[in-house]
Amino acid sequence: MKPKKQTISSAKKKTWKVFSEYIRMRDCLKTTGLRDYGKCVTCQKTVPRTLLQAGHFIPGRHNSNLFNEKGCHAQCFNCNIRLRGNTLIYRRKIIEMYGEGYDEILEKADALTITYSVGQLEEMATEYKAQIKEME
Repeated sequence: MKPKKQTISSAKKKTWKVFSEYIRMRDCLKTTGLRDYGKCVTCQKTVPRTLLQAGHFIPGRHNSNLFNEKGCHAQCFNCNIRLRGNTLIYRRKIIEMYGEGYDEILEKADALTITYSVGQLEEMATEYKAQIKEME
């Protein structure tokens, strides 16, 4: 039997898992200097990395913002899910981190149509795995 060919959907899920881990570890190191604890980008609560989520400034899982490193940051469950991203504070943080108008750049980018191939997604996953390994 031939091995089953990977679909774009399954490749995207695998890449998202690695990307999410990268975002959470990146932000833990950035906010606390520790790999296992980080601060939520919006409420600043210190949370174990295993309980943080990779929350998007632009809601939805569109390809144009799904893997955008500047549009995705570690968030606690309360801010990301219960408060639906805590968007007003998140907007202020985006501007604080990346400069005036960057929130609008992310909003405009959301309107773009981006398609990924299985190969591109696999390559992205490999790159993020390497970056995680460096941070460890």
